Amino acid sequence: MKGAELLVRCLEREGVRYIFGVPGEEIMDVLDCLQDSRIIFVPTRHEQGAAFMADVYGRLSGTAGVCLATLGPGATNLMTGVADATMDHSPVVAFTGQISLGGMHKESHQYLDLEALFHPITKWSAQIKKAETIPEAVRKAFTLAQEEKPGATHLTLPEDIAKLEVEEDPLPELGLYSPSAPLPCQLERAAALIATARAPLIIAGNGVVRSGASAALVRFAEARNIPVVTTFMAKGAIPATHPLTLGVIGLPSGDTHSWRLEQADVVVSVGYDLVEYAPGRWNPARDKKIIHMALSPAAVDAAYTVTVEIMGDLSRALSALTETLEGTPTIHSTMLPVTLRNEAEEGCRDRSFPVKPQRLLGEIRTALESEDILISDVGAHKLWIADRYPCERPNTCIISNGFAAMGIALPGAVAAKLLFPHRKVVAVTGDGGFLMNSQELETAVRLGLPIVTVICNDGGYGLIRWKQQARFGRESFVKFGNPDFVHYAESFGARGYRVEATDDLPHILHEAFVQPGPVVIDCPVDYAENLTLTEKLREVGICGKPQHGQAPAILNVAA
Repeated sequence: MKGAELLVRCLEREGVRYIFGVPGEEIMDVLDCLQDSRIIFVPTRHEQGAAFMADVYGRLSGTAGVCLATLGPGATNLMTGVADATMDHSPVVAFTGQISLGGMHKESHQYLDLEALFHPITKWSAQIKKAETIPEAVRKAFTLAQEEKPGATHLTLPEDIAKLEVEEDPLPELGLYSPSAPLPCQLERAAALIATARAPLIIAGNGVVRSGASAALVRFAEARNIPVVTTFMAKGAIPATHPLTLGVIGLPSGDTHSWRLEQADVVVSVGYDLVEYAPGRWNPARDKKIIHMALSPAAVDAAYTVTVEIMGDLSRALSALTETLEGTPTIHSTMLPVTLRNEAEEGCRDRSFPVKPQRLLGEIRTALESEDILISDVGAHKLWIADRYPCERPNTCIISNGFAAMGIALPGAVAAKLLFPHRKVVAVTGDGGFLMNSQELETAVRLGLPIVTVICNDGGYGLIRWKQQARFGRESFVKFGNPDFVHYAESFGARGYRVEATDDLPHILHEAFVQPGPVVIDCPVDYAENLTLTEKLREVGICGKPQHGQAPAILNVAA
């Protein structure tokens, strides 16, 4: 068979269902072989959209999403989504075409050293130099992409290698990998530390979701009565309605968990990725005793000096630690302040227009079942979603918070709907983020996917405006104009709605979710609430200049 056919057969052996990409001349042999494969190739309208689709597909499925592009500009267009996958720890394998080997020693049309170009943004990047090595290269790419911590890998296939005849077969299927059990000595040290803690706190990260350890996390927290905060990307790891949940870290959601973080003497870090929220933000005095629970060793950080490290499968480790702690006194949990939570509930009933973020998110939450999926873009709305959108299950609110790339929501929703066709899927985006990949609306229309995109329309880059106003008292260069989003959606063949009164929201959302194809909702949003929230938090010492021993506020960190 040709090298291209061997590549496709290797992808079939790895269980690939979809490949997202844009056709190109140097990948024509691969595309032709896909015609005879059970793998579905999804043509997208931009390579960045393809990479974002693979990114979200990998995150939701736990198996590598796959994207494909040609050389040169096709490859460089993939890079934002590939970098996002690596920093969000989502398994992705990116393939690019390349010129023939004989043209690489000189200046050639569209030629770039793609192996080197992708090296800094992937776990592994390689060029296939011999057709016989395709099975090994593909297996290595998928293995590295999917092992903890997951991320993106990249392979580039020269055009002449794709055409070569080769006598090789895909490697045999891998046996199931079983993570190791934690060591008893580690469990005993951690149990002793927790048993003597004055105010322990659990920080749950995206590793809990990746490992499927949410149920074990809840059982551990309940057994010891320990409060839990999550990172943005671990929303739903403990149900929002659970009495021990304090919400997310990474923004000032009020004096609730900020107070608990300051008071905590022992932090049980479970599947926590430092890329989401630096330890220096919640451990500025570097005085907390940290129990690190993960499949991978703790990263080196001066504010994350680990007292006990428990390595191994998180579900088994949490269950074993729960058993080790049996018979020790249960921790008394102090009553939590609920001021800002009450304000959030009042905001959900607000009828003013433009729509307040609290009201918008409240209506979206009402329109969705607990297993339905919200994909958040990046912007001011992301902070509101992280703080005020309640989740009962993991992987039902997808936020990019490692690389935090704008433009991910709409292509991400396409991938989510392909993966879970019977769940409702909504993309919540700003007017800035929407137009970065709005061309993928045509992809959704072509595929007949009933996804809903809600545009938070404020005529500018709202998050930067918020930070500028908080820091300088004025804004700079953040305003822009928008098209008529309803007509824009209709020009693609989608359905468009415009919210003209806040009380219209429930009816519009109900109609949107019963449409047979894609829907776009243009919703004017009142982001004056951002500064209102900032002022309230300054009053309790959370925003602005941190008090002694207190973590800096979100407005001073990258979103």
